[in-house]
Amino acid sequence: MRALANWSGALVGLLLIIMGGLIQAAVPLPLAGGGLRLLDLPVTAQVPALLLTALVCGPRPALLAAVAYLSLGLLVLPVFHSGGGMAYLLDPGFGYLAGFVPAAWVSGRLARQEGMGELLRLLGAAFFGLAVIQLSGIANLLLGALAGRWANGLPDLLIAYSLGPLLPQLLLCCGVAVLAWPLRRLLLVQP
Repeated sequence: MRALANWSGALVGLLLIIMGGLIQAAVPLPLAGGGLRLLDLPVTAQVPALLLTALVCGPRPALLAAVAYLSLGLLVLPVFHSGGGMAYLLDPGFGYLAGFVPAAWVSGRLARQEGMGELLRLLGAAFFGLAVIQLSGIANLLLGALAGRWANGLPDLLIAYSLGPLLPQLLLCCGVAVLAWPLRRLLLVQP
């Protein structure tokens, strides 16, 4: 029964990540006269989808979803931001995508730990997963710069891929933790 839960969680996670890559993230802002307006963020919902999968489904389904997503993008379908295929391995942003795999595992494991309030634990797990993605992407950019692929543009790449999206992604991590908290209760997920 547990294996079925892992595979079904992985399939749902894979679909969430693929759909998240197609959706521009936005936050609601209140209007002065009442009502709400959506403010578009300079990121997609892809990272939050991965982190939500890890927080709700756990490390194994999230890891399977991340590996399946990378495999689909590299071998079969153009699901990445700029397409897909094996040439994407040389793209400056690939390190961030490769960071999905360890981030899925670490976030899922941390979300299952005991010892602090559940919402705080989920928020910390989401932040830590985002940090793993960022570090993986930065390491890829630095390795590429050392290899001479984009040495002259490294500061611009760091701003475009790491610093620019960081604040919106931190904000989305908060939303992911708040969303994961009732979903875990609804699905009867145990820590």
